[in-house]
Amino acid sequence: MLHINIVCVGKIKEKFFREAILEYSKRLSRFCNLTITELPDEKIPEKASTAQEEEVKEKEGLNIINHLKKDSYIIALDLKGKQMDSVDFSKKIDSLSFTNSNITFIIGGSLGLSSRVLANCNELICFSKMTFPHQLIRIFLLEQLYRGFKISNNEAYHK
Repeated sequence: MLHINIVCVGKIKEKFFREAILEYSKRLSRFCNLTITELPDEKIPEKASTAQEEEVKEKEGLNIINHLKKDSYIIALDLKGKQMDSVDFSKKIDSLSFTNSNITFIIGGSLGLSSRVLANCNELICFSKMTFPHQLIRIFLLEQLYRGFKISNNEAYHK
């Protein structure tokens, strides 16, 4: 069975977000093994300089890299990534599952991902050019994975 890893920065504090994550995790258990690794976010100084922000991204990035599996196909969620619709996303996951038993998605903290993390990725995707809280993006990703599996299995849900 395909193993999906989600490595993300930041804890989910809001109960309604945690409940949505649990619901989609339960739904996904039919289609894949799912692991969500929450990493602590670094404190961002108030009125942080660009150098301080880069330092935060580097610290978070090193922690992310330490949690990546070497045998995994790694996809970062990044604003510079490729945008696709749900059917294309489903096809992407489906085709990757033929050659990879592990797929890892990375969701960075509020400042995004360091260049070092991005260099470790096989691919970058972007869900939207709009800005969303990284906690909400985790739910978007889980929902799109579930939708993608339903599409690839020709099951009702995605329309």
